Amino acid sequence: MNNKQTWNRLLTYAGQYKKNAIWAVICAVVSVAASLIGPLLIGETIDQMIGVGAVHFDAIGKLLVILATVYVMGSLFGWLLINLTNKIAYRTVYDMRRELFDQLNILPLSYHDTHPQGDSISRFVNDMDAVSDGLLQGFSTLLTGVITIVGAVVLMLYISPLMTIVVLISAPVSYYVARFITTRSQQLFREQATILGGLNGYVEEMIGGQKVVQAFQYEERSFTQFEKKNQELYEKGMRSQFYGSLSNPATRLVNNVTFSIIAMIGSVAVILNTVTVGELSSFLIFSNLFAKPFNEITGVLTQLQSATASSQRIFAVLDLEPEQPDQANALQLEHSKGMITFDKVKFAYQADRPLITNFSLKVQPGTRIAIVGQTGAGKTTLVNLLMRFYEVNSGTITIDGVNINEITRDSLRHNFGMVLQETWLYGASIRDNIAYGKQNATDEEVIAAAKAAHAHSFIKRLPEGYDTLITGTGGSLSQGQEQLLTIARVMLVDPPMLILDEATSSIDTRTEIRIQKAFQKMIEGRTSFVIAHRLSTIREADLILYMKNGDVVESGSHEQLLASGGHYAELYNSQFTTI
Repeated sequence: MNNKQTWNRLLTYAGQYKKNAIWAVICAVVSVAASLIGPLLIGETIDQMIGVGAVHFDAIGKLLVILATVYVMGSLFGWLLINLTNKIAYRTVYDMRRELFDQLNILPLSYHDTHPQGDSISRFVNDMDAVSDGLLQGFSTLLTGVITIVGAVVLMLYISPLMTIVVLISAPVSYYVARFITTRSQQLFREQATILGGLNGYVEEMIGGQKVVQAFQYEERSFTQFEKKNQELYEKGMRSQFYGSLSNPATRLVNNVTFSIIAMIGSVAVILNTVTVGELSSFLIFSNLFAKPFNEITGVLTQLQSATASSQRIFAVLDLEPEQPDQANALQLEHSKGMITFDKVKFAYQADRPLITNFSLKVQPGTRIAIVGQTGAGKTTLVNLLMRFYEVNSGTITIDGVNINEITRDSLRHNFGMVLQETWLYGASIRDNIAYGKQNATDEEVIAAAKAAHAHSFIKRLPEGYDTLITGTGGSLSQGQEQLLTIARVMLVDPPMLILDEATSSIDTRTEIRIQKAFQKMIEGRTSFVIAHRLSTIREADLILYMKNGDVVESGSHEQLLASGGHYAELYNSQFTTI
């Protein structure tokens, strides 16, 4: 997307606020008119002072009163103009930020898996702020600038066409000087925005993993890497700001030279009595007013360039293909029986690196399936496909005999309860976090779910109990306590099917035994998928699948797999055989 397309798109967002824009134009016209009438009155006032003893004080007094009134009106409408342009700019960015947030929520999981969170946050915060600043400066500067230029030219022609020609010749010189500089600095601003997003991502990683950083004495190395990235941002930022800031002094130099030439020509005209001293004074003010918009525009070019680069980063996300929409006649899965069939499923995260090549499995309702295997074998991938976080490349997955592609995603996912190894809590109370999947849950239901997950006892010991506010990272809660809350969250929803991906990995053995009993009660009659590395948690599974390189190489009950002496037996013995 080039710069013109970017700004056309930005103005499309701003175009939703036409009433504010119309009033802004009116305010700009009045404000600029006041700034143009002022110099005429000043020139006329000067001409009332012809010489010693020839000063018309009455006329001067009236002109000064009119001049004061004009400037007060100009200031008032200038203030209104700033408020209106502020509203347009901030409402535009408000709409863009809302659309970006919506887009991030509907993008496929593959986007979030391949893009650092810090970079997405940078687009959402830093890039949006840059766009806001650019729009704010651009609207007010361009709106008043165009009107000022037109008005100043008309009035200068009225006073002296010859001097006006000199002023007009300076305009394209200023323009091409500024254009020469800005075209060479635009790329630097794009690179600066990209580097800033990468730095934000790195900082987020290091801050979020401070325990690991300190545990492995990685502080010095992380600082070295940060310093490298920070230095790169500094150098790129200095270069972009340096080149961007050249345009304003360069155009001012052109304008000052022009002003000097006009002053000399005007002095000769006064001597020849073709213009009065007052008219020359007015013309000089008009020439400054004419040059001022060019200076202001070049002065905000740095912000405009930064806004352009940031807008392109934002639009790059907005233009991504969202998650494939549901079919027009997609079915609502009300309450699944839990019969699931994988039929010749093939899938690859990257086309040239297939992961699942020919997976087939039929799960009867109420069956508890355990999935084990080495890291990267494809265990979690099966869950991602089942939940339609990713789409299969070929083959089918059906639930109750219906292809999941023919079921709405919302209803499909509503029939599953997921407890993941990575806990996720958000900034709210304990009660709100447990009731995340059931917003209308009663206090009794929340407490019952917490008791079932063996979280009630530690919640009651918190300062405010269930009303205790926690941060998105869990705050003072231990990792095991966080996981108990996520388990309680699923128990409250009470879905017909369950997915437990290392759900008890951060819980002590004693509590795990209790929760396993709670799980046993919860999954009774429900289809469930349990992914675990700790094999003690899956002995009671109806069917155990051992996966390797995306395929099931062994399947059976715990006793059957031990008796066969294959991969599962080897893995089990490695965990439980005493050394």
